[in-house]
Amino acid sequence: MDKLSAQQRHNNMAAIRGKDTKPEMIVRKGLWSRGFRYRLNHKRLPGHPDLVLRKYRTCIFVNGCFWHGHNVTESQMSDVRGKKDDVIESSECCKIPKTNREFWVAKIRRNKERDKEEQRKLAAMGWHCITVWECELKPSKREETLESIAFTLNHIFLQDRKCKMADVGSKMYPQMEEETQMPLVAEEEI
Repeated sequence: MDKLSAQQRHNNMAAIRGKDTKPEMIVRKGLWSRGFRYRLNHKRLPGHPDLVLRKYRTCIFVNGCFWHGHNVTESQMSDVRGKKDDVIESSECCKIPKTNREFWVAKIRRNKERDKEEQRKLAAMGWHCITVWECELKPSKREETLESIAFTLNHIFLQDRKCKMADVGSKMYPQMEEETQMPLVAEEEI
């Protein structure tokens, strides 16, 4: 049973923002200061990613730990009648409320499933996905997280360019692949 009235609960839920949240602003400012340029909430991509970096073919989702069930453990338990019941256990950064628990468990499970499906669709379209959790942006971990994102983006960029250059080289100069493979020569012969 909920301790708040229906109107109070409605007002509380309506006050929660989905865009321009504090964790999202931290990531945006951190990436901008490191020279990365992006677009916000791209409407044509599945899931409307928080940040879209077209140059890197990468989408960044900045997730709240509670709303997206960060590190919650899911297990199936059987009751005495043999009926299986899904159970979600709270984690350090995602505490599931004790009141109206069934509603919150179902909501978090739906959010997790939707996130996985959206990332699958993006991957099928050739996009890389990075998920940044709210707890990773605490002041003690913030710089490490932002550096990790920058490193990952640069790694993606270099890997994509290496693959494109290899494709272009093999199409333009197919004989070069055979010529570049030199036979092994003992050091004494040189």
